[in-house]
Amino acid sequence: MSSRTASASWEPGPLRCDVAVEGFTISVDEPEVAGGTGLAPQPTDFFLASAASCFTLALIHNAAKRSIALTMLRVDAIGHYSGRRFDAVRLVVAAVGPTSDQLPALIEAAQRDCYVTNTVREGAQVSVSLEAGISPTSGVSPVALK
Repeated sequence: MSSRTASASWEPGPLRCDVAVEGFTISVDEPEVAGGTGLAPQPTDFFLASAASCFTLALIHNAAKRSIALTMLRVDAIGHYSGRRFDAVRLVVAAVGPTSDQLPALIEAAQRDCYVTNTVREGAQVSVSLEAGISPTSGVSPVALK
């Protein structure tokens, strides 16, 4: 079974970090009122962006497989806060190109193919483990999320 890893690192300072994923670096921040700098999206923004972008790509992929022309596509992911989590995420699809008969089948296919929405809908076990000690090479104490 394959896996992917994202590694977040922080250095003393504001409430922000950098995340390394497959050679890319993503800055993640909090608003100034929460101790961040407000210069990058917050973690929940990336969560919603992951849902919106994954579903968009799944729609494009399935449209191409069916030779359905898309001339415009937008997927908005709207999260509803309930305390320290979202209790609902709603995806709103706006598309130009598919007919009204084609669009429901595209959405159904994207629902099957989108890893992010499938993970949220079906649930994923999240565990936290701590690797004790400080690595002599990096000076960082690694923490693994599984």
